[in-house]
Amino acid sequence: MKDIDVIAVLQDPVRRRLYEYVAAQGREVGRNEAAEAAGVARTLAAHHLDRLTEAGLLESGSRRLTGRSGPGAGRPAKVYTRARVERSVSLPARDYRTAAELLAEAAEEAGLDAGLCAAARRRGESLRGAAAPCGDLAEAMELLAARGYEPHLEAGEEGEEGEDGQGDRGGVVRMRNCPFHLVAERFPPLVCGMNLALLEGLIGTDGPVRARMDARPGECCVVVEASKNNEH
Repeated sequence: MKDIDVIAVLQDPVRRRLYEYVAAQGREVGRNEAAEAAGVARTLAAHHLDRLTEAGLLESGSRRLTGRSGPGAGRPAKVYTRARVERSVSLPARDYRTAAELLAEAAEEAGLDAGLCAAARRRGESLRGAAAPCGDLAEAMELLAARGYEPHLEAGEEGEEGEDGQGDRGGVVRMRNCPFHLVAERFPPLVCGMNLALLEGLIGTDGPVRARMDARPGECCVVVEASKNNEH
């Protein structure tokens, strides 16, 4: 199935809600949960979830949702996660990925890491404009979501929360999506360093929150947390 046909599958509003819900969870989702989240019947949800799987937008498997095993544990249920395959459509056809990979290869061979990071930091500052550095993690998450990073708040080791209950003191913002994923896979030090510099410029380096490198499989290599000099 061509990418344009795959993306067209999301034209149905119910199907799109189901896809967006599953994609946002970062874990396996069962049919009942997805149906409840989308506000539709389980049978309709199952039909659309399977259609999304056929199109390659979701991956499916089966497991017991009760967490038990053995007699009486119930039958395995079908579960879904977002597929890792990237889809894109350009009309007329464009090939920015190849250009990005060639530029990254040339920059890496020429040792232009510092220059690239400086340019990325300036771009982040330009995107932020005249706004002050992010005042808290909630504000940072809004910026990151707008840039396609799919941020989510991970509680601190002790589950501490700020005064607003958002976990500003003990939380870390991780990102399920890296907008530069394909190029980062080929040139990780170069592109991850660029990504960190971009977010430092976007979020700010002298405010209550900061960006730092903390790579984790399947997620963006950068995390955002409360600045050390802002802790009490």
